[in-house]
Amino acid sequence: MPEIPPFPLTLDGSCLLHQMFRFDWPAWRRIDSAGRSRAIQEFARLLTPMEKGSAPESASAPDGPHPSQSALYAQIGHKGDLMLIHFRDTMEQLAQVERDLARTDLGTFLQPTHSYLSMVELGLYESSSKTYPVLIAEGVEPFSEEWDRRIQEVVDRSAKAMAVRLYPAIPETKYLCFYPMDKRRGEHVNWYTASMADRARMMQDHGLIGRRFAGTVKQIISGSIGLDDWEWGVDLFADNPGVFKQLIYEMRFDEASALYGLFGAFYVGVRLPAAELGSWLTVDQQ
Repeated sequence: MPEIPPFPLTLDGSCLLHQMFRFDWPAWRRIDSAGRSRAIQEFARLLTPMEKGSAPESASAPDGPHPSQSALYAQIGHKGDLMLIHFRDTMEQLAQVERDLARTDLGTFLQPTHSYLSMVELGLYESSSKTYPVLIAEGVEPFSEEWDRRIQEVVDRSAKAMAVRLYPAIPETKYLCFYPMDKRRGEHVNWYTASMADRARMMQDHGLIGRRFAGTVKQIISGSIGLDDWEWGVDLFADNPGVFKQLIYEMRFDEASALYGLFGAFYVGVRLPAAELGSWLTVDQQ
């Protein structure tokens, strides 16, 4: 019998870019109030349509709406002052929005401290566990033309059913918590050598904890293998920042995190609509 592939099928959706900046306050204070006002208005004019995202007619697309939004957050802590997140359909669109914002007058005061590139990802452990054995039992050679066609049918059906999750709108919550993570690949504990059945079980248990917080936290997982330094990015959106602590703390006790989870730096921000940017950038003249 041919060997069943060890990796689950995945679905990719929106391309996602996080940008973290330190604001150059000394330089900002050196320009006159008229210059500051022009810079704020220019940046707000560019960002406001991005906050709203794609036109409503995108809802009639075959796979549903693609909001393609951006959002600005005031960062908390020493890691930076501002954080922008962008959801777009393509990497080219991310490159364009990154360039357009950098070319504004206000962009000259934004000093990059970090960024993260990824794609919204949904893992299909259950579908993979069902589909692979069926194809093997039917005598379909893994990665043959017939195999690829049948797998693509599964992927296409799943993508259509999960379009809203693959191309999400940015939740209108007050707080954002973002962090990257890996699965351990050590000598004694290695996520990638565990069987698919074990990984599927652990991810199901992991997901059960998240579902208990569904009413208070919106979670968006993005894959970044081959795109950035970590393997996944996690965005948590909520109106109460305390639930970030509670959710992540409880998840640390499940097997997938306790044995295999590695976490990068955490970035927390407060939503800063473009309309309120002027107030945030006010310089005390006294």
